[in-house]
Amino acid sequence: MIEAHELTKVFKVRKMRPGLWGAVRGLVSADVEEVRALDGVSFSVPAGERTAYLGVNGAGKSTTIKSLAGVLTPTSGHCRVAGRDPRADRYAHARTIGVVFGHRTQLWWDLPVEESFRILARLHDMSKEDAALNRKLFDEVLDLGEIAHRPVRTLSLGQRMRAEVAAALFHNPRVLLLDEPTIGLDLLLKEAVHELVNRVVADRGTTVLLTSHDVADITAICERVVVVDSGRDVYTGDLDDLLRQAPTRTVRLDYSAEISPESLASHVQQDIGAVQVEVAGRRRVKVEGPPDLATPQRVLDSVSGLVTVTDLVAPEPTLGEVLRALYVRTAEPARGAR
Repeated sequence: MIEAHELTKVFKVRKMRPGLWGAVRGLVSADVEEVRALDGVSFSVPAGERTAYLGVNGAGKSTTIKSLAGVLTPTSGHCRVAGRDPRADRYAHARTIGVVFGHRTQLWWDLPVEESFRILARLHDMSKEDAALNRKLFDEVLDLGEIAHRPVRTLSLGQRMRAEVAAALFHNPRVLLLDEPTIGLDLLLKEAVHELVNRVVADRGTTVLLTSHDVADITAICERVVVVDSGRDVYTGDLDDLLRQAPTRTVRLDYSAEISPESLASHVQQDIGAVQVEVAGRRRVKVEGPPDLATPQRVLDSVSGLVTVTDLVAPEPTLGEVLRALYVRTAEPARGAR
């Protein structure tokens, strides 16, 4: 449904010279620097799948979304959405996709929200029945009743984002492109957006590509992940597989015995090997290390016969921790190449 092959986008940016004289010279002859926002990105999203497209700021996420939406033309490579080049037939493409850009609006600024919905229904040749059904669904899940009669320019960011998500889904698109769709929303409204997107995917088989810095968006909506860094894709796979790639795991153990936590920590360190063991309380130690070593069973085996375990906690690594480690790991070769 979504395909990107060797997608490359290079922007030409004027370099500003320092000082007044530099500014004057810049009016005559400007130095131009090439910024490579995308550098051969390739990935695909099958029909009906929900994929997160992740990376640090400047990784090329929004550039990719804009290329798929037909807003930008790639410098080289190509992309296709629902079998169509986004730039070849923009009218047909616009009917196929729904887009949310967190910092831009697709609504009519001076019109009430409900009037924007009426215009969208006419633009996409929707029947009155379909438009009414969607309006009822969005009112139910996103609680749009309080803002439907207000001009878009009078809405807060959170209120506008609720209307933006509804507008993107209003014409029943086959593909939904979401760029920071929950920015400005509180916890309950974020959950409402997650519920709406998941209901639409389940009922209509909509394909979703999501970019977000909010881990809750990713875990609530997506099943697969594409990670980009410095304009290149560095990971593609299932979300669960990514979570299993956590570089470290932590096990916290509480016990009852006369042995000091320092002595117990030293014993565990020597017994297990390549892990870090810290004293975390009067009768508590914390073991951190590679997932194959810092396991609850290894820790229990290590202290067996020495202490009575009163509590053992081994939290699963969060997506935020895994992504942070992946970003750091992929950034190290880039720093070394400079």
